[in-house]
Formats: sequence, C-alpha cells, structure tokens
Amino acid sequence: MSKVFVTGHGGMVGSAILRALESSKTDWEILTRSRAELDLCDQGAVDAFMGSESPECVINAAGRVGGIHANNTYPAQFIRENLMINANLIHSAWTHQVRRFLNLGSSCIYPRDAEQPLREEALLTGPLEPTNSAYALAKIAGLEMCRHYRAQYGVLFHSAMPTNLYGPGDNYHPENSHVLPALINRFHDAKERALPEVCIWGSGKPRRELLHVDDLADGLVHLLGVDNPPDWVNLGTGKDQTILELADMVRDVVGFDGNITHDLSKPDGTPIKRLDTSLMDSLGWSASIALREGIEKTYGDYKERLREGTLRL
Repeated sequence: MSKVFVTGHGGMVGSAILRALESSKTDWEILTRSRAELDLCDQGAVDAFMGSESPECVINAAGRVGGIHANNTYPAQFIRENLMINANLIHSAWTHQVRRFLNLGSSCIYPRDAEQPLREEALLTGPLEPTNSAYALAKIAGLEMCRHYRAQYGVLFHSAMPTNLYGPGDNYHPENSHVLPALINRFHDAKERALPEVCIWGSGKPRRELLHVDDLADGLVHLLGVDNPPDWVNLGTGKDQTILELADMVRDVVGFDGNITHDLSKPDGTPIKRLDTSLMDSLGWSASIALREGIEKTYGDYKERLREGTLRL
C-alpha cells in the first residue's frame, strides 16, 4: 500500500482528489491534515510531519486562492502564504525522501499576452496579468522549485497546471469567488428574489476555459501512473467561451428569466485564456465532463449545500 499525503483536502480540489484516489485501482493509504492540525506555513511543523509520517507521495493542492477582487485586495497574503506553503512542502519532501511530489500550479502563471492556446513552453516569456501577479509568481516559484530539485537531486517532483476550475464544494463568496460560482450565486439569488436583472463584472468579452474538478482529479491520478512525466503539463479541456456566454448558460441552468447587465467599472482581467492540452493528450488523458453537464451538477450541489447550511461563503 502506497502512502500519499494530500494537502488542502478540505477544499474543492483536495476533496475531489480524495474521491479520485479512493476510486482508483491503486491501493492508497491517504494522509490528510486540517489547517488546525498542520500549519503548512510553519516550516518546523511541516518538517516534523514529513519525518513522522514518511509519505511516499505528496499531492499539493493547498494554497490561498480567489478571484480578481481577492487577488487585487490581498496580494501580500497571496504571495506570502503560497510561497511559504510551496517552499516548506517541497524542501521537506526532499529532506525526508518522498518518492514523488505532484504540485498544482495554475493557468494564471502564463504571460497575459501569450499566444493562444497556451503551451507549456510559454512560461516566463512575458509580463503577467497584473490583477493576479502575486498569486502567479508564487505558483511559478513552486513549479521552478520542483523542476530544479528534480534536476539537481534526481527526485520525481513535477507539476500540473489546471485551467479555471469549478465543481462541488466551491467557494461562493459574493466578491472573492471565481467567475462560475459567483455567477451561480448571483443568478440563484436573483431568481429567489424575483429580481429583473443580474449584473456581471466587466464587459463579458474575455474568454475562459473551465474544467470540472472531478476531471482535474482524474487527470492527476493518471499522472501518478506516468513513469517519467514532464516537469509541468497543462490540464484543461482546450475549449473556451466568453464570460457572457457562460453567464447565459448559468442563467438557463438556474432558470432565471431576467436580463444580464454589465458593471464596466470592474476589470476584465486576462482577455483570453485557453490551454493547449496536446501534451496531456499524448500521455493518454483528456477531460470527459461537458460544461453544461458540469454546471448542472454544480448547481445541484450548490442548492443541496444551501439547504444544509454548509455552503462556503
């Protein structure tokens, strides 16, 4: 039985990884720790944990995340916490001879104006999107640490860069959430209150690719079975749509009959972001959950958690 430590297991991504590991063919012994049990920003605590538990594999899904508003408002927390989490985990994993370290990056690490679709080699070829540069720089540091530790020490430390994620257990905070949960929350609230319209941030013209979190988790488990994976690889669908098209789909799924308006005082962010998935395709994996199907499942989970009082806000 292989012992795997999953960080961030209580979040949307981490909980999906747990589901995927539990249903995989490999017999995993899964280790988890809550934030109260293990502060990943505490180097000593992380090192002690790695030494006492001796995991063979680490999947790092921990970190401070959020949408444009959160990134703009709390850049110091975003860069500090994510840098510390990555540095502590990666170095302690090497110190205690962890056999494999799979690190989660983000598609926001690519230059704002990089050629679309985004290929892995576009990393560090131009300026970042200013609205999330603090988060992106911390994630880039994690990727580079894994790459350099692998090159210098011969350890199997590698990274995956998922596109924009959504799914069960997401954060629906009205200001700090990502685009899809924010839209679901706004349209549901407008429907319940019989409002005439829903206002979305920005022009609605930027294009976004979305990946269901269960597809991501399935792709990560697939990567664990690749003997010599790339230093980093994109995980996405390779398909995108405008924010307005996404809002129209959410409006239809929720069943809201009103209009969509725009708050042009809010930033658009990166104009287009779509991943080139050809490298992951060549490794034998591709996403399987269609966008509308995924939104329908996510909205069902949203309503259930709302009734239970367990919705993350």
